[in-house]
Amino acid sequence: MDKIEDWKPVTNLGRLVKKGEVTDMKDVFISGRPLIEPEIVDALLPDLEEEVIDISMVQRMHKSGRRVRFRATVAIGNKNGYVGLGKAVAKEVGPAIRKAIRTAKLNMTEVTRGCGSWECTCGERHSLPFEVTGRAGSVRATLMPAPKGLGLVTGEVSKKVLQIAGVKDVWSRTSGQTNTTVNTAKATFDALRKTSLMKLTKKQSAAASSEKDAEEAKE
Repeated sequence: MDKIEDWKPVTNLGRLVKKGEVTDMKDVFISGRPLIEPEIVDALLPDLEEEVIDISMVQRMHKSGRRVRFRATVAIGNKNGYVGLGKAVAKEVGPAIRKAIRTAKLNMTEVTRGCGSWECTCGERHSLPFEVTGRAGSVRATLMPAPKGLGLVTGEVSKKVLQIAGVKDVWSRTSGQTNTTVNTAKATFDALRKTSLMKLTKKQSAAASSEKDAEEAKE
């Protein structure tokens, strides 16, 4: 909280958040304003968790000799419908992870969750309301709604991204060079990002709503 208190916003969106006029991350996305201050995410989503997806060594030749850097790929989320993915390079592992976390905050997206499986009619937001496909490089990841209790039927890399986004049950299908950790994570993140970009039908909107949402709407 000390960081937020000492934060001096440099954008209009940041000033609105600091003043308390914007209190929900959904309002940030609806406004269409660019998210260029990670403190905005810190203020609106204080319960974020981090998951290091990959740490790898990157080498390049320079006139002074071979230079070694570390590349970190990190996923962040609140396990309740928000997830971000970031990648960064630095001379040491620690700074690379911190830079990747900052990038992930600026790359935050909302995930539309629901109960879109024909095998389940619980009405809770445990899965996805419809099938989505994400791409990154040669990797193609398709996420499909699954019944409650099934779990995440996917690879370990995709599972980390889904868990931190708050998705509990999913069928998946992947193709391409899936042993490429970074691209697999990117493809999964791209699929989740598309859940909030797609226009929903009435049936899909119902699948994306929970019983709690219905009760709130009545009130």
